[in-house]
Amino acid sequence: MSGSRFPAERRHTLYHCDEIRAAAPVYLDTEVDMSGVQRHREAARDAGQRYSVVSYVLQAAGRVLARHPEANAAVRGRLRPRIARYSTVNGKVTLDKTLGGRRVVLATVVPELERSSLAGVQRHVERFRDGDPDHMPEFAPVRKLHRLPVPVGRLLFRLATRSLAHRGELVGTVAVTSLGHRPVDGFQSLGGTTVTLGVGRVVDRAVVREGAVVVAPVMRLSLAFDHRVIDGAEAADVLAELKEFLESYGPHVAVGPDGDEPAASHASDRRPAETSGT
Repeated sequence: MSGSRFPAERRHTLYHCDEIRAAAPVYLDTEVDMSGVQRHREAARDAGQRYSVVSYVLQAAGRVLARHPEANAAVRGRLRPRIARYSTVNGKVTLDKTLGGRRVVLATVVPELERSSLAGVQRHVERFRDGDPDHMPEFAPVRKLHRLPVPVGRLLFRLATRSLAHRGELVGTVAVTSLGHRPVDGFQSLGGTTVTLGVGRVVDRAVVREGAVVVAPVMRLSLAFDHRVIDGAEAADVLAELKEFLESYGPHVAVGPDGDEPAASHASDRRPAETSGT
């Protein structure tokens, strides 16, 4: 056995894990037929535009969470708890990066997802995916946090992230994290938001269409929700609408810099008369 000091480059992850311990997570998942998204991606590539699966999920999260303000929220406090509901959907997306020579998870927040085009989301993701966190000014606060003594860094992280007024812009109102580039089917994670979406790989599976078994690209989409803020019925509605939004992509959806959005109906419009939470 050998021991060493905790890596400075991972301190932000340590502080994050400390802060999310108060959450009461419950986990859901579903399978999404990605045939429409796959066709849309292929058409976009032919037109000279590449979209990541994560960008589709972020766009879907923006449209769906805008219809669920109770889920686009945050809670703070034990003795006198308060709920903040946000007018915009800001999506935190995690990134596999190298900082100071060490492999770490960093994140960026894509603002105003409820009104962003798919191309706009992709541009934001690409900038942070391809940028060098050792030099990007957006990651300067993280680099500074790493240089502070642990007690000071932990305190500053807590003060910043616990502010309901600034929480949406700092840590997002919904989190999306993906391990779909690896042979991982299901991925449950807590992103520090009321709703966290875990994206697995897209793989060909047998599905039934009109009574016939066919092969289709399928993705496992996981949803973790904080039971302090919403209940299972609301979370299930969110997951159902995300699934419907992604499965609505197809040839009818324009491929271009703006307006890439399927005209999915609201799953909540078809919910049963009685639902039960967890």
